[in-house]
Amino acid sequence: MGKSDIFRNLSGKKILVIGLARSGMAGARLLLDYGARVIINELRPEKDLTEEERDFLASYPEITFVGGGHPPGLVTGETAFVLKNPGVPLQLAPVREAEDLRIPVISEVELAAHFLKAPLIAITGTNGKTTTSALTGEIFRAAGRKTFVAGNIGLPLATLVGKDKPDDIVVAEVSSFQLEGTIDFNPRLSAILNITPDHLDRHGSLQSYREAKTKIFANQSAADAVVLNADDPETFALRHLPACRVYLFSRKKEVGRGVFLADGMIVFRDGKKEKEICKYTEIKIPGLHNLENALAAALLACLGGIEPRVIAKTLSSFSGVPHRLELVRTLAGVDYINDSKGTNPAAAIKALEAVNRPVILIAGGYEKGADFSSFAEKVKEKVLHVFLIGQTAGRLADALEGVGYYSYELAPTLEKAVAGAHDRARAGDVVLLSPACASWDMFKDFEERGELFKRLVWALGG
Repeated sequence: MGKSDIFRNLSGKKILVIGLARSGMAGARLLLDYGARVIINELRPEKDLTEEERDFLASYPEITFVGGGHPPGLVTGETAFVLKNPGVPLQLAPVREAEDLRIPVISEVELAAHFLKAPLIAITGTNGKTTTSALTGEIFRAAGRKTFVAGNIGLPLATLVGKDKPDDIVVAEVSSFQLEGTIDFNPRLSAILNITPDHLDRHGSLQSYREAKTKIFANQSAADAVVLNADDPETFALRHLPACRVYLFSRKKEVGRGVFLADGMIVFRDGKKEKEICKYTEIKIPGLHNLENALAAALLACLGGIEPRVIAKTLSSFSGVPHRLELVRTLAGVDYINDSKGTNPAAAIKALEAVNRPVILIAGGYEKGADFSSFAEKVKEKVLHVFLIGQTAGRLADALEGVGYYSYELAPTLEKAVAGAHDRARAGDVVLLSPACASWDMFKDFEERGELFKRLVWALGG
C-alpha cells in the first residue's frame, strides 16, 4: 500500500494514535490539520500526563482520548491507519489488532515525510547520529540554505510541515523504532553510520534490528544516494542492497566513491573526480568516533552540492552537541564530562577511547539486554574507579568482575555517584558520565539524566 493510498483524503477518516509525548502530539496535530478524526490511546491515565500533554488535549477537544490502558476495540475496520509512538512495541494489543486487520501501522516520520516539501536527508546508526545530524545541518546552514534539523534529535518532523519550502533542507535523525514504522519513507540522501547490538529487548535479534535500519534506503532510487561506513563490518555488508547510488566513508582506507583520509587530508572522491576538504586535524570535536561522524557529514554535504571550503570551515568550528562528550566544567584540575547520550556499550567504549586521562566513570541505567563484556574490558584498560547506578548495576558489576576488575561501587542515585566521584578525583583526572545504558529506569530520557548531572557538578562548589 503506497503513500497515496494511506494519506489520500484524510478528512473524516478515523486515525488511532498510540502514545502521546512529543511525536504523538505532533502527529495528531498534523492529522487534525487535514481533517482526520483522531483517537489517542495512552497507557497512562489523564491525571498522570505531563502538563504539556494535558494542555494539548484541552486545546483540541475534538480528540477522543482513551487513557489508562489499551482496551479491545480501539482498532476497527473503519480505522484508516494507526500512528504509533516510537516507544510503543509492536507486540502491543492494538498494534496486533491492526496487523490482523491489515491496517497500516506507521510512525510519525512516515506521516511527516509525505507532507514535507523540502528534500530530506535522513541519518541513522547505533551511535553518532545526533552529532552527525547536527553537524550536517550546520554545514548546510553555513552554505546559506534554510535548514531544519529534526526527528529523533528532539523536534518531531511533523512540526515542520507547512514551514518548509522546496528550496530548504530537512536533516532528520531517525531511530530504528521510527524506521520500523515506515512504508514509503524516501529521503533524497540517507546515511547508516554503524550497526552494533542495541535495543535487543525490543527488536529481539541483531538481524531484526539491522532490518529496521535498512528501511532508511528501502525506497530510494537511482536518483538518490545512501552513505555507508566502510569501516563498520555490519554497515559495509549492506553496500550491495540499495537500489540507489552508494557512497562510502572511511578513516582507514581509500574508497572509490565517497570520503576518506589521504596524507592527513579529508578527500571526496566520485570516480575520477577528487576534492580536498581540509586536514582531519582541523576537526574541532574530539575522538575517532567523531572523526567518523565528521566524514559522514562531509560526504552528505558534498552530495548535497556544498563547497569544500564551507564544509572545512564548519568542521573547524562545530563543538558538538549537548550530552555527548560535553565538558561541563573543570574543578580543581578535574574535568567533568557529560556523555549521557552514551546509551549503549559501544557508545560508552568510544567515549572512553576519546579520553586520554585517568577516568572515574559513572555507568548504568535501563536494561536493554546488552552484552557488557567488551565494555568491561575497556573499563579495565582505561578506568580508575566506577560508580554503578540504575537497573543494570548488578549485571555491570558481574561483567566487571568477569574480567578481573573490582574497583567499583554501587550508588543508589546519580547524586550519590557524583558526590563519590568528586571525593575520589584528583587533579588531572576526568569524571565521566557515560552510562552504556538507556535512562528510562530513573529518568524520562537521556537529556534529563544529563541535565541533572550538570546541575550536580555545578553544585559541587569551587
